[in-house]
Amino acid sequence: MAHLFAPLTLKTVTLRNRIGVSPMCMYAAEDGVANDWHLVHLGARAAGGAGLVIAEATAVAPEGRITPGCAGLWTEKQLEPLARVTRFLKQHGAVPGIQLAHAGRKAAAARPWEGGAHLSDAAGGWTPLGPSALAYGGGLDRVPREMSANDIARVEADFVAAAKRALAAGYEWLELHSAHGYLAHEFLSPLSNHRTDRYGGNFENRIRFLLETTRAVRGVWPERLPLTVRLSCTDWVDGGWTIDESVELARRLRAEGVDLIDCSSGGGVHAAKVPAAPGFHVPFAERIKREAGIATAVVGLITEPKQADAIVREGRADVVLLARELLRDPNWPLRAARELGQAGVLPPPPPYARAW
Repeated sequence: MAHLFAPLTLKTVTLRNRIGVSPMCMYAAEDGVANDWHLVHLGARAAGGAGLVIAEATAVAPEGRITPGCAGLWTEKQLEPLARVTRFLKQHGAVPGIQLAHAGRKAAAARPWEGGAHLSDAAGGWTPLGPSALAYGGGLDRVPREMSANDIARVEADFVAAAKRALAAGYEWLELHSAHGYLAHEFLSPLSNHRTDRYGGNFENRIRFLLETTRAVRGVWPERLPLTVRLSCTDWVDGGWTIDESVELARRLRAEGVDLIDCSSGGGVHAAKVPAAPGFHVPFAERIKREAGIATAVVGLITEPKQADAIVREGRADVVLLARELLRDPNWPLRAARELGQAGVLPPPPPYARAW
């Protein structure tokens, strides 16, 4: 029976356990270049026993950054600092993953501890892009420039170029960000996509940008390595993106060579009321896994080892991703192994052994 500390093999990649570090923005890069913070932050989670460590949303173009402090992979100078991280992760038993992203209309914001609102051009901001000229709302009130067909083609090409750099940097797990109100999610949701061309309107048109991007990335990302997609499985708003659409999209993505769907929700509409509770995305992951016939990962207020173990044992998801809980405790996997009677399969790094 699969459990939290059972290995998982996707393609030629094997995770030593089903615990993953969810991609979490650090807002600590300079001109998109990672630094010692990223090495220590991500490296600590590998030393702490995670099977999968996914680097934060990494912008495929300068205008695709959420903030000026976001990491990027649009130029060669950004490659080697990330390669340094992947080498360390592998040395300490974790599979290195990366999430490629474009922030769309939510780009050009201040860092969260600086307020998180859109920046003016004078303050270091820029005009964001989006499928339609509709602002997100709240403090993110800049109206994006509606993308032309040429813009769409360019951004799709940016994802391909970034995927090639991710491979060169040593990543073995690639995730395309299509959640939380960023660009690909903006195309999916009828609340943010009011286009009347072949990229807007009905379901087939709204999923076109993501399918084209996925197809192009799969063409350069080796078949032997997992390709995954993070979805906001619902907008939590009437008339928005739904779990039914997510299930059907997951089927289409599987046909394009996607190996796993990373299940989250929300972020697309400022006024949405998200009913957050422990494990509240698990039903989405379970349904997509069952109905679309694809592996799933799940994130969202998963904090206790027994809770995480039950998700896997009950077949509701294949991988459990932790975010804030791993910020609080980088050694959560080591602690969970002992709590669940699996200490023998996850020994601590030798320099830490005397503490366990």
